[in-house]
Amino acid sequence: MICPRCAHDTVDTVTTSPVPGVWDVLQCVRCLYMWRTTEPDRRTRREAYPVEFRMTQADIDAAPEVPVVPPLRVG
Repeated sequence: MICPRCAHDTVDTVTTSPVPGVWDVLQCVRCLYMWRTTEPDRRTRREAYPVEFRMTQADIDAAPEVPVVPPLRVG
């Protein structure tokens, strides 16, 4: 299996459905894209993933830092 977004060949299973064999949630170890195996092909298969949203290693390296989520306000 390869990542639909960046075509990396290492994908981890994050969790599985409570009913065995129904679905899995997968995550690419390179770009961190996550998807459920029951989603449509445009989210789960590289060939069908929208070209404008595909990433390369260069895209990942040049991505800006993701901002930190601020702490919750009390009151």
